[in-house]
Amino acid sequence: MVSHIRPLSLTAAAAPLCAPPAPFPTGRSVGGRRWRSVRASAGGGGWLSGLLGGKGGGGGGAPTAMTVTPGTVKAGDPVLHEPAQYVAPEDVPSEKVQSVIDQMIAVMRKAPGVGLAAPQIGVPLKIIVLEDTQEYISYAPKKDIDAQDRRPFDLLVIINPKLKKTSKRTALFYEGCLSVDGYRAVVERHLDVEVSGLDRNGCPVKVEASGWQARILQHECDHLEGTLYVDKMVPRTFRVVDNLDLPLATGCPPLGAR
Repeated sequence: MVSHIRPLSLTAAAAPLCAPPAPFPTGRSVGGRRWRSVRASAGGGGWLSGLLGGKGGGGGGAPTAMTVTPGTVKAGDPVLHEPAQYVAPEDVPSEKVQSVIDQMIAVMRKAPGVGLAAPQIGVPLKIIVLEDTQEYISYAPKKDIDAQDRRPFDLLVIINPKLKKTSKRTALFYEGCLSVDGYRAVVERHLDVEVSGLDRNGCPVKVEASGWQARILQHECDHLEGTLYVDKMVPRTFRVVDNLDLPLATGCPPLGAR
């Protein structure tokens, strides 16, 4: 999801550690609805692949179009293409919901990634988690960090998030997704947003974000509406990670703020 950034060997080194946690039981009724999904079982990169430094393409342990991220469902699974369900506030402390949150955090960190929505582990609930660390950021070139306005932030768990754009400023950068492994495309996103909801303790939370954090929030909230980044991408920018350093096709908008 990052312009001109090539994954380093850290991604490859992390891949053997990507065994998924025990899956949340499928075939169960959630909110009166039964659901099931298909999970991948092979190792590989994800949203953070492409964030881990170097110049812009594959190589250095970069995933190919055939790699998959353990514990996540993939594009085409109906759970990714339908709106997720509201979590009743009284259900937030339940073992079921807390187990989903724990699994989401584990999958995101083992991928490694910087954000995850519950539908990506096959659970159609309105829950997102996100985290960007100084270590992750340190692998990216400074020029990209500055251009993307990328800063570290602690783990956030937001239940029933409501997103509001707080400015008209937008920017175009590459994005990827743990559910669409091995590919990237340019997406235009707002640079300033506000997201409100409940934290994992059921307490109200509000996040005001800009730059890269705002992009992650928009990406994850889209998942809860059944939308993938490929539904919003600039179509002619879609490519495998190995081709990220190739120039954009004629007529494509330039990367950066508009």
